[in-house]
Amino acid sequence: MSRLPTVIVPIYNALEALDACLASLDRTLPAGAIVLLADDASTDPRISPMARGWCYRSALDARYVRRELNMGFPANCNAAFEETGDADVVLLNSDTVTTPGWLQQIARCADRDPRIATLTPWSNNAEICSFPRFCEANPVPEQPDTLAEAAALTTDSDLPELPTAVGFCMYLRRAALRQLGGFDAATFGRGYGEENDFCLRAAAMGWRNVLCETAYVVHLGNASFGPLDMAPNGDNLARLLARWPDYNERVARFIMADPLRPHRERLQENLEKIARSGPQRDLFG
Repeated sequence: MSRLPTVIVPIYNALEALDACLASLDRTLPAGAIVLLADDASTDPRISPMARGWCYRSALDARYVRRELNMGFPANCNAAFEETGDADVVLLNSDTVTTPGWLQQIARCADRDPRIATLTPWSNNAEICSFPRFCEANPVPEQPDTLAEAAALTTDSDLPELPTAVGFCMYLRRAALRQLGGFDAATFGRGYGEENDFCLRAAAMGWRNVLCETAYVVHLGNASFGPLDMAPNGDNLARLLARWPDYNERVARFIMADPLRPHRERLQENLEKIARSGPQRDLFG
């Protein structure tokens, strides 16, 4: 396995969620893993000291960057892409909680095909990548680490194609960023739609957007703006559809065909295997 991707956590307020996210990174990443906290000029004065203090205490190679002015999500991410050198990256929302092995699994999936531009893991709340119920905001599982273990048991994944990544936890290959130029901040402004546009541009250039079915990340957010529902920013959905008129049709066809159903069934079977084998199993110990 090549070096691990750099984890980028875009920040704008949401102190409690951020605190939980950072604690999960400390718990689930190997010492020395690289993390960039990209603060888009949060208005909560508690964010900066908390984030700086975490970077100082963490065993991770973590640093904090604060924007002078609020740039909007796409431009903040683009600046973070520039600040992370030539590494592949994972954009991780601050309202996520990571599980053991998640970043290693994403890196392993990415290593399997150099044409992969983006990867999305399973989550409870990830639209087309949601488990157990497809396209629903499922509740946070009682034992997320067990779900991560079950996902990691999958050994013969065929890296199923997605019409778009889901932005709560999105791997991006550096070579694709170089070719495609990052997010279109000029068009998508404050945010919503830029990740979908990036994935469509990637696919048009022969790149792949796929599910990493061996990784699982909790998404706490109850305002996940997924492939079909980009409210409250309807203007950005209109901009996306102006550029990609068949976008809604692509996603609707994917939802109707539900090609991830056998993959969800396999994850459920893995969970049942773990339940039968008892609590002593520790795949990441």
